Amino acid sequence: MNIKQLKSFSVFQNITDEETKYFVDITEEVRISEGNIFIKEGEVGDSMYMLVDGEVEVSQALTLNLDRQGKDHREKALTKFSSDQSPPPLFGEMSLFNENDLRTANVKALTDCHLLKIMKDDFLRICDAYPDTGYKIMLALCRVLCIRLVNANNNVLKLTTAFSLVLER
Repeated sequence: MNIKQLKSFSVFQNITDEETKYFVDITEEVRISEGNIFIKEGEVGDSMYMLVDGEVEVSQALTLNLDRQGKDHREKALTKFSSDQSPPPLFGEMSLFNENDLRTANVKALTDCHLLKIMKDDFLRICDAYPDTGYKIMLALCRVLCIRLVNANNNVLKLTTAFSLVLER
């Protein structure tokens, strides 16, 4: 793991190599085998992941009450991320901001994956120790979150429109 590798991710592109080194020192390399679910919806999140190599699928449980216990165990695939994307994707970033934040989706390795992982406590320690750097990284993460919020809002609008059309029949 090196500075160049970390700077390939959008949140690290607007900081200096020296600033990036702070994050290199707290970044852990992780290998996940194909088929493993390594982020589970509803569990407490404490880290952000960045996809170096491989492909993952993000999914959420459907919330319809269909079985005898009142649960639906089916899942809806929301998106796929691939290391071929530019810049490479990151996920789990919301867990960096909330205490005891629960994961909002499952993430499953569709292939053998190489990831980078940053723990929330380490991330916040670096941001506190180097506030100028922390500001730049937080701003970059806010941009990622804003893009995802706009996409989520668009999806809600599409679903609402489809639901309205069905009700009009």
